[in-house]
Amino acid sequence: MRTIIAAHFQTQDECQQACSALQAAGFAAGRVSTFYANPPGQHAVIPSGGDRVVSPGAQDTPHGLAKGEVTGAAVGAALGAASIPLAGPVGPVLGGLVGAHVGSLYSFSELEEREASGPPPRPAGMLVAVAVADAEEGRAIALLRGQGAQQVERAEGTIEDGDWKDFNPLSVPQFV
Repeated sequence: MRTIIAAHFQTQDECQQACSALQAAGFAAGRVSTFYANPPGQHAVIPSGGDRVVSPGAQDTPHGLAKGEVTGAAVGAALGAASIPLAGPVGPVLGGLVGAHVGSLYSFSELEEREASGPPPRPAGMLVAVAVADAEEGRAIALLRGQGAQQVERAEGTIEDGDWKDFNPLSVPQFV
């Protein structure tokens, strides 16, 4: 494993120019990789697609939904019971059903998305990565920034014949 410096670019043309600049600066073509990183959630890591079986923060949804349904059903049934003189014996049942539905909708509005702790995920886009020796790291970073890199990150891995063999799209990027 070696240190890999990866830079995010907007277009394929910018990536090709950065690759040419790296090679002109003495980095061998086999140590340089260019590829597209999919948006978070779209890496097809699991067989059904996506990155995770359950989205982070979604563990509270069933509990909140059930709480809203039960509360809504109780309130609806009470109001339905009060409407027995008008609606007959069907009033509490209809009131409970409508209340459960309204309660579940209300519970969805009360759920808050939690801020994910830690650094943001790797943004989607074109990447140029180069395997470097310790003495080459600063030169590679400066060269990629000079080519207009949006973000530059450092990782550990293996680039062979222009392919980053062990790239993990779910890894937390270490921006430099």
